[in-house]
Amino acid sequence: MTTGATERTHPRKRLLDTAGRLFYTQGIQAVGVEQLVTEAGVTRATFYRHFSSKDGLVVAYLEARGARVEDAVAVILDAHQGRGALLAIMDMIGDNLCRPGFRGCGFLNAAAEYPDPTHRVRILIAEHRRWFHGVLRAVVRDAGHPDPERVARALVVLRDGAMVGGYLDDPRDIRATLREAAENLLAS
Repeated sequence: MTTGATERTHPRKRLLDTAGRLFYTQGIQAVGVEQLVTEAGVTRATFYRHFSSKDGLVVAYLEARGARVEDAVAVILDAHQGRGALLAIMDMIGDNLCRPGFRGCGFLNAAAEYPDPTHRVRILIAEHRRWFHGVLRAVVRDAGHPDPERVARALVVLRDGAMVGGYLDDPRDIRATLREAAENLLAS
């Protein structure tokens, strides 16, 4: 008979949830397998039954993180088009900056810990960034801008900067600046 929430949650999900929390708050390299299994309430054997290695867990963590972003963007794109979609995406990012415990972008944080661009973690990060750039390019094109590629590249750079600024500076100011910059780019 199970009594606690930990026992009722599938071990793979507990590992992913624990990894998500620890990797985001402490850094990926700072968290060892022993800490992961202890805090997730699983054995090492269970860990390795679900993930071939710590890097396998890192990939799964980033895939889950990416899926949440993709789902949130899909909701926006179902409700908005063009300029409205772009501003809603920027607002989503801005809202994220302002949430308690914000420590920057999980993808950018992971990239800083995996310098080899051929590592599967970095490949996954690059794929996510290409997806996001493509979404922005399509939204900007739908907004009628004559150079959606240039504007999308600039928006990715702005988003990256906002992720750092939201952690280091006043996130409300960064949120407002991000939205204003997006509006200015669309008007250019």
